[in-house]
Amino acid sequence: GMLAPVFAEQRVGEAEVRAVFNVSKSGPIAGCMVVGGKIQRGATGRVMREGKQVHEGKLSGLKRFKEDVREVVEGFECGIGIDGYSDIAVGDRLEFVVKVEVPRS
Repeated sequence: GMLAPVFAEQRVGEAEVRAVFNVSKSGPIAGCMVVGGKIQRGATGRVMREGKQVHEGKLSGLKRFKEDVREVVEGFECGIGIDGYSDIAVGDRLEFVVKVEVPRS
Protein backbone atom coordinates (compact mmCIF):
# COMPACT_ATOMS: atom_id res chain seq x y z
CA GLY A 1 0.00 0.00 0.00
CA MET A 2 3.01 2.31 0.17
CA LEU A 3 3.81 2.18 -3.54
CA ALA A 4 2.35 4.92 -5.70
CA PRO A 5 -0.55 3.74 -7.86
CA VAL A 6 -0.22 3.34 -11.61
CA PHE A 7 -2.88 4.78 -13.89
CA ALA A 8 -4.02 2.77 -16.90
CA GLU A 9 -6.44 3.67 -19.67
CA GLN A 10 -9.66 1.71 -19.94
CA ARG A 11 -11.68 1.97 -23.14
CA VAL A 12 -15.32 2.65 -22.29
CA GLY A 13 -17.03 3.42 -25.58
CA GLU A 14 -16.97 4.21 -29.25
CA ALA A 15 -19.19 6.43 -31.40
CA GLU A 16 -19.54 7.14 -35.11
CA VAL A 17 -20.12 10.70 -36.36
CA ARG A 18 -23.30 10.86 -38.47
CA ALA A 19 -23.71 14.67 -38.74
CA VAL A 20 -21.93 17.85 -37.68
CA PHE A 21 -23.81 20.84 -36.24
CA ASN A 22 -22.20 24.26 -35.90
CA VAL A 23 -23.17 26.01 -32.67
CA SER A 24 -22.03 29.61 -32.39
CA LYS A 25 -21.12 29.49 -28.68
CA SER A 26 -19.34 26.16 -28.40
CA GLY A 27 -18.18 25.37 -31.93
CA PRO A 28 -18.99 22.21 -33.87
CA ILE A 29 -20.98 19.43 -32.20
CA ALA A 30 -20.79 15.89 -33.57
CA GLY A 31 -24.13 14.13 -33.94
CA CYS A 32 -23.15 10.55 -33.13
CA MET A 33 -24.46 7.03 -32.80
CA VAL A 34 -22.89 5.06 -29.96
CA VAL A 35 -21.72 1.82 -31.56
CA GLY A 36 -19.97 0.20 -28.60
CA GLY A 37 -19.93 0.50 -24.82
CA LYS A 38 -21.05 3.81 -23.36
CA ILE A 39 -19.99 7.44 -23.51
CA GLN A 40 -19.68 9.15 -20.12
CA ARG A 41 -18.75 12.57 -18.84
CA GLY A 42 -15.16 12.98 -17.75
CA ALA A 43 -13.85 10.67 -20.45
CA THR A 44 -11.08 11.54 -22.88
CA GLY A 45 -12.03 11.36 -26.54
CA ARG A 46 -9.84 10.36 -29.46
CA VAL A 47 -10.86 11.40 -32.96
CA MET A 48 -9.97 8.63 -35.42
CA ARG A 49 -10.02 9.33 -39.16
CA GLU A 50 -9.24 6.50 -41.60
CA GLY A 51 -7.72 4.44 -38.79
CA LYS A 52 -5.35 7.18 -37.60
CA GLN A 53 -5.67 9.33 -34.49
CA VAL A 54 -5.97 13.01 -35.45
CA HIS A 55 -6.81 14.54 -32.05
CA GLU A 56 -7.19 13.71 -28.37
CA GLY A 57 -9.07 15.88 -25.89
CA LYS A 58 -11.53 16.00 -23.00
CA LEU A 59 -15.24 15.57 -23.59
CA SER A 60 -16.65 19.10 -23.40
CA GLY A 61 -20.32 18.35 -23.93
CA LEU A 62 -22.66 15.37 -23.98
CA LYS A 63 -26.28 15.94 -24.90
CA ARG A 64 -29.28 13.85 -25.74
CA PHE A 65 -32.35 15.65 -27.10
CA LYS A 66 -31.08 19.09 -25.93
CA GLU A 67 -30.57 17.84 -22.37
CA ASP A 68 -27.17 17.45 -20.72
CA VAL A 69 -26.69 13.83 -19.67
CA ARG A 70 -24.05 11.92 -17.72
CA GLU A 71 -23.81 8.94 -20.06
CA VAL A 72 -25.23 7.51 -23.28
CA VAL A 73 -25.24 3.75 -23.86
CA GLU A 74 -24.80 1.67 -27.00
CA GLY A 75 -27.52 2.00 -29.64
CA PHE A 76 -28.54 5.58 -28.82
CA GLU A 77 -27.76 8.89 -30.52
CA CYS A 78 -26.17 11.91 -28.86
CA GLY A 79 -24.37 15.17 -29.43
CA ILE A 80 -20.69 15.26 -28.48
CA GLY A 81 -18.28 18.17 -28.19
CA ILE A 82 -14.53 17.73 -27.81
CA ASP A 83 -12.34 20.47 -26.32
CA GLY A 84 -9.96 22.19 -28.70
CA TYR A 85 -11.03 20.46 -31.91
CA SER A 86 -13.17 22.03 -34.61
CA ASP A 87 -12.42 19.80 -37.61
CA ILE A 88 -14.89 16.98 -36.91
CA ALA A 89 -16.16 15.37 -40.11
CA VAL A 90 -18.92 12.90 -40.95
CA GLY A 91 -17.54 9.36 -40.83
CA ASP A 92 -15.01 9.98 -38.04
CA ARG A 93 -14.95 7.53 -35.16
CA LEU A 94 -14.66 8.74 -31.60
CA GLU A 95 -13.08 6.44 -29.02
CA PHE A 96 -13.46 7.23 -25.32
CA VAL A 97 -11.14 6.18 -22.50
CA VAL A 98 -10.99 6.85 -18.77
CA LYS A 99 -7.99 6.67 -16.47
CA VAL A 100 -8.25 3.84 -13.93
CA GLU A 101 -6.04 3.51 -10.87
CA VAL A 102 -4.25 0.15 -10.72
CA PRO A 103 -2.66 -0.69 -7.35
CA ARG A 104 0.92 -1.89 -7.48
CA SER A 105 2.19 -4.88 -5.60
